[in-house]
Amino acid sequence: MTEEVYFIGVDVGSGSVRAALVDNKGHVLKASVKEIQTWRPQTDYYEQSSKDIWECCVTVIKSVVTNTNPASIRGIGFDATCSLVALDKGGNPISVGTNNNDQNIIMWMDHRAGAEADLINKTNHDILKYVGGKVSLEMEMPKLLWLKKHLPNKWKDFGYFFDLPDFLTWKATGSTSRSLCSLVCKWNYECSLEGKQGWNTSFLSDIGLEDLATNNFEKIGNKVLMPGEFCGGLTVEVANSLGLKPGTPVATSIIDAHAGGLGMIGTCGQGIDKDMSSRLGLICGTSTCHMAVNKNPVQVQGVWGPYYSAMVPSMWLNEAGQSASGMLLEHIISSHPAGIELLKTMTSGDIRSHLRNQLSDMAKQAGYNDVSLLTKDVHVWPDFHGNRSPLADPSMRGMISGLSINNSLANLSVLYLATLQALSYGTRHIIDALVLSGYQPFKSMLICGGITKDPLFVQIQADAVGLPILKPHEKDSVLVGSAILGACASQYFSNVQEAIEKMGGTADVIRPNLGTKAYHDKKYAVFLKMFQDQLKYKTIMGSNI
Repeated sequence: MTEEVYFIGVDVGSGSVRAALVDNKGHVLKASVKEIQTWRPQTDYYEQSSKDIWECCVTVIKSVVTNTNPASIRGIGFDATCSLVALDKGGNPISVGTNNNDQNIIMWMDHRAGAEADLINKTNHDILKYVGGKVSLEMEMPKLLWLKKHLPNKWKDFGYFFDLPDFLTWKATGSTSRSLCSLVCKWNYECSLEGKQGWNTSFLSDIGLEDLATNNFEKIGNKVLMPGEFCGGLTVEVANSLGLKPGTPVATSIIDAHAGGLGMIGTCGQGIDKDMSSRLGLICGTSTCHMAVNKNPVQVQGVWGPYYSAMVPSMWLNEAGQSASGMLLEHIISSHPAGIELLKTMTSGDIRSHLRNQLSDMAKQAGYNDVSLLTKDVHVWPDFHGNRSPLADPSMRGMISGLSINNSLANLSVLYLATLQALSYGTRHIIDALVLSGYQPFKSMLICGGITKDPLFVQIQADAVGLPILKPHEKDSVLVGSAILGACASQYFSNVQEAIEKMGGTADVIRPNLGTKAYHDKKYAVFLKMFQDQLKYKTIMGSNI
């Protein structure tokens, strides 16, 4: 009789916690989801609660292991958004702005630390070359500096700062170890081309955070492990709360987008090159992350990285992205009069299906063989929440050309389509930057995440970029990625690469419609002109009003 072998993947996204029971072939057998709470105390501020998130983790894990032999659960992997968790010296939540200590997380998409990011970038410290030349206000050092500057009386009370993925492994095991993935990607932890690894004390001193070096960097971590490395076993208390065995191996964590990349990168598609460096991974949710790996380090202006072993061991990662993708599509729908009416009776997914049907009907009526042609006179620049890559400019804002006095469903449908196209041209813009800086032209893209449930979004990405897309048959690539880490921590596989190959699965291949290439080339030219025009507007208006 074949022995049952399972792994648990836990994913903390922007709006929910998910857990999955995954077998040794990467198949999700059972999944559970629970929404988490987010506070918005003011514009561009986003806060969450580590207490709320951990309670949700316990709930969803218990749900997926019900009626499963605890002995068959070989390992657990956690991923989460790259959000900043603050704890006091006793390990309890401490607020990051309000008097409510439950609100102790500054979310990844919180943009309060713009001035602090500017201050850090003005140092021109050498370590900034590993973040495309500019630290992002979404990263942790600007947020830590914000806390020190704006909450000076509370600064001394902070005992520990964790990236959210590392907080989860600490709660599960009691280990204060940190993941190289989180630290090198979001904390300006040094992992240099020359092989140097550690906190850069001159950088911390230059930006006014030299006190974080106290007690061997106790507040921000002094034991750093590779993603998937064993970081500890479940404590007795946690194991009992989950219905699992104490000591069940827990893997060193990974950021959620990187988990998606890990879960997809070994996917096989008919006629598609398996070379990891020939593939660009897109993890599309609230935001979109674009993941590229290379055997050699490539520095790309405006793109984060190169990060050594941050996703795939012994490979260099470049991470680009769009700060608002799914969030932008929701905004386009919810802010349009026709969308407001639809939301009264339909879910978001039903609305998108309704819009696709509307677009199909409109294209037929116009005599077009492709719906994309409907946006000839409507163009969108999608940076409603700033530009992450490749401009690395959080002050960029969204633009729409072609508005009219029209609040019909047809008008919303075309605007929605133009926004899908804009996000796809953003991917093309990122690819151009990567190739210009030294990447070989990509041969395919991999795609996962919530908004990829819209087949029109996936097809337009392929058409706009001109590359085939692999969409994994296993829909929850992020959860598979976390489960891969759990498998590695249990030593069921000999290394991460083997786990990727054995659990990567297969994919559908969505090929570009070459008949629309000339049209998308023209639209892309307009897209590039729009950001150049926005920069001109800023110059005309100047900085002093």
